[in-house]
Amino acid sequence: MSVVVLSLGSFAQRLTVNASQTIDILIVGGTVVTMDKDRRVIENGAVAIKGDKIVAVGSRADIAKAYRAKQTINAAGKAVIPGLINTHTHVPMSLFRGIADDMDLQEWLTKFIFPAEGKNVNEAFVRAGTRLGLAEMIKGGTTTYCDMYYFEDAIADETKKAGMRGLLGETILDFPTPDSKTFDAGLEYTERFIKKWQGDPLVTPAIAPHAPYTVSEDNLTRARAMSDRLKAPLVIHLAEANTETEFIQQKHAGMRPIEFMEKIAFFNDRTIAAHVIQANEKELDILKRHNVGIAHNPQSNMKLAAGVAPVPMMLAKDMAVGLGTDGAASNNDLSMWEEMDTAAKLHKLNSGDPKTLSAMQAFEMATIRGARALHMADKIGSLEVGKLADIAIVDLDSLHQTPLYNIYSHLVYATKSTDVRTVIIHGRVVMLNRRLLTLNESAIKIDANAYRRKIIESLAK
Repeated sequence: MSVVVLSLGSFAQRLTVNASQTIDILIVGGTVVTMDKDRRVIENGAVAIKGDKIVAVGSRADIAKAYRAKQTINAAGKAVIPGLINTHTHVPMSLFRGIADDMDLQEWLTKFIFPAEGKNVNEAFVRAGTRLGLAEMIKGGTTTYCDMYYFEDAIADETKKAGMRGLLGETILDFPTPDSKTFDAGLEYTERFIKKWQGDPLVTPAIAPHAPYTVSEDNLTRARAMSDRLKAPLVIHLAEANTETEFIQQKHAGMRPIEFMEKIAFFNDRTIAAHVIQANEKELDILKRHNVGIAHNPQSNMKLAAGVAPVPMMLAKDMAVGLGTDGAASNNDLSMWEEMDTAAKLHKLNSGDPKTLSAMQAFEMATIRGARALHMADKIGSLEVGKLADIAIVDLDSLHQTPLYNIYSHLVYATKSTDVRTVIIHGRVVMLNRRLLTLNESAIKIDANAYRRKIIESLAK
C-alpha cells in the first residue's frame, strides 16, 4: 500500500490506494443502467475499465476514491448503458438501402435482391458496405452485431479494423453465391474462415446456412456437423414467412419448419435463428429445449408483411430472444433504438394489451437478453465486474427527452441514435463526443455513393 497526496490549490486530500488500482478509463457521473441480475440503476454512478474489462461498477463517490484513471469521461446528465446488441443483420446490404421497397418477401428476394447481388457483390463491395454499416451502428450505440453474408472474411477484417464486435456467419446456399459457385465450395470457404478467426477477441466466426427453403436437408445436416466439429455458432433464417412454411410442408409430409429442423437434428446449443415468426407454443418449446437463440426483427418483418413473431410467449417462457434490424435493404436503417420502440408498440397493438412487452423488456432484448440469444451473456450485455467493456454513453437532455421520469421509458420510447455521444468496445473508445475514431465517415459516404451509381447502371442492363 502507498499513500498519495493530491494537492488542489489549498486543498489536500489523502487517499490510501493500491498501486494496482490504476485503470485505463473511468466513466463518472450520469445514470448507470447495469442490466445485471438485479437490474440496478445507479444515479451519479461510475464504471471503471482496465484493459478490455469492467473492474468496478458503483457510485461515483466510491469508485472515484478507489481508482486512478489514465482517461476520465464525465457522463453527468447522461445514461451509461451496456452497448446495444444487433442480433441479426446483413451489414454490406447497407449499399442496397432503398433499392426495392413495398413488396412481399419472395418477390423482393428473387426479383431484386438476388439479381442485384449477382451483378454487384464482390469483396470490394462487401468491404465498402461493411464500413458504412459499422459506422452507422457505432454512431447508434451498437457494439456487437450478428451478421450473415458473403465474403465474411472481408467483413471480419473490416470489423476488426473498426474495433467492433461481431458474430459473423458465412452464408451458404444450394445455388451459386457471389463467393462460392457450389455448396461444397461454400463449406470449404467457411471452414477456412472459421479456423482463421477463432480465438479472436472481437470476431466470432460462424457458419450460416441461409434457410431451410434454400438449403437441402443433406446440406443442412452437413452445416450442423461443421458447427459441431469446429465448435462454431450456427446461424440461420427460420420460420420467416408463410411461403417458407408452405414450402416445407409440401416437401416434408406436412411438417412445419421448426418441426422439420428438429427431425433432422439441426439444432445445437450454438444455434441462432432469425425471425421465428411462424412458430406455435409447441415449436417454441422445441427451440427452448435446444437453447436456440432467437433474433426478432420487428421493423423488417412489418415492412415485408411477413407476420408478427410470438415474442410475448417467448418472453413468458424466458427464452433467449434479442432484437435485430435485419439488413438495411429491408428496414431501412440499423438503429436498435427504433427496433426497441417498434417491438414494444407492435406487440401491444397485436395483443390488444398495452401492458405487453414493457419498456424494460424491450431494453433487455437489446442488451442482456440479446447477449443470451448470441450465447455470449457471460461476456457482454450488462455492466458487471469481469464482463467486457462494451459501453454506450447517451445524452438524456435533448428536447425530445425532456423531462425525464423513468429511465427505461426514456431509453426505449424517446431516445434516438443521434443521442449517443460516446462508445467504448472491448475497452477502446471508438467514438468520442459523436466523432468516430476508427472509421473515416467522409470517405465512407463517398464510396457508398459511388456504388449507388454502379448499382443503378447494373440493374438497367
